[in-house]
Amino acid sequence: MESLKFCISLLVLQALFNISPTTEAVPAFCPGVFREYIGAEDKNVTFSDVPINPNVEFHFLLSFAIDYTNTKSPEPTNGDFLVYWDIDRLTPSQISSIKAQYKNVKVGMSLGGDTVNGKNATFTPASITSWVRNAIYSITKTVKEYNLDAIDIDYEHFNADPDTFAECIGRLLYYLKQNNVVSYTSIAPYANDSVQAHYLALWRKYGHLIDFVNFQFYAYEKGTTIPQFLQYFETQMYNYKGGKILVSFGTDNSGGLSPRHGFFDACSILRSQGTLHGIFIWSADDSKKDSFIYEKLSQDLLASAI
Repeated sequence: MESLKFCISLLVLQALFNISPTTEAVPAFCPGVFREYIGAEDKNVTFSDVPINPNVEFHFLLSFAIDYTNTKSPEPTNGDFLVYWDIDRLTPSQISSIKAQYKNVKVGMSLGGDTVNGKNATFTPASITSWVRNAIYSITKTVKEYNLDAIDIDYEHFNADPDTFAECIGRLLYYLKQNNVVSYTSIAPYANDSVQAHYLALWRKYGHLIDFVNFQFYAYEKGTTIPQFLQYFETQMYNYKGGKILVSFGTDNSGGLSPRHGFFDACSILRSQGTLHGIFIWSADDSKKDSFIYEKLSQDLLASAI
C-alpha cells in the first residue's frame, strides 16, 4: 500500500496545478452506449441478473463511492472515498466474471450521489490541493481493486463554489485520464440551478475530458410529454455544447418521460436527428421487480441503430 501511495504521490503533482483547457485528451468512441446504475439500494441485485445485449456497449455504474465516513452520523473525509454499493454481491470477482462473459461490458463507479446514511452527500473539500490528492489515491486504489473502467461524477449537494468544484473534479479527471486509470468519464447533472451552476463551470473548463453527460431527465416533473422532453434535451444540448448527452428514465417511480408514455418514441426521433448517443437507467435495483423489461427494450432500440 505504501509503495502504491508513493508512486501516486509522484504522479499526482501534475494534477494539483492548473490544467490548461486546451489540454487534449483521447476521446472514447462509444456509439449507442447503454448504462445502468447498480447497487445503491441493497436489493440483492447482481450483474448476472441484468439482461445484456452483446451488440450494445454496456456500462454498469456502481453506486456509490462517497467521501464520507460510514457512521450513523457521517462526516466528510475530504476526497477519501469509501465504497457504499452492495459489496457482498458486486465484488471484484463478480466484475471479472461478467466482463469475461460479455466482451461489451465495462464497469465503473459513480461518486457522490444524493445521500449517505440519511444525510446529504455534500461536496466538502478542505482545499483543492488536498481534496484532489486524497481523491486520486483512494479512487485509484478502488479502481485497481475492482478492475474498473469508468468514473461518473454524481454530486448533488455542494459546500463549495462552482469554480472550486470545477477545479477539484477537473484535475481529478485529468489525472485519471492522463495516467490511463480509467477509459471513460461522465457527469450526472440535472435541472436544478445550484447543480447546473457547478456542472456547467466544470464543463466550460474541463468538458474535453468528459465522455458522457448522464443527464437526469427523470428529475423533471412527472407527466412530461414527448414535445417537452425533446425541448429539455435541446436545452441541455445547448448547455453542454459538443457533449454526448445520454437520455434517461427511472424505474423507481420518479419523474420525466416514462417508457409507458413515449420515452422510446422520443428516442426514435432523436435517433432520426443523429443525436441519440445512448440511454441510461436509474436503476437496476428498482428494475429487478419488473424483470428488467425496460433494460431489454432500451438495448434493443440501440442495437437496431447499429
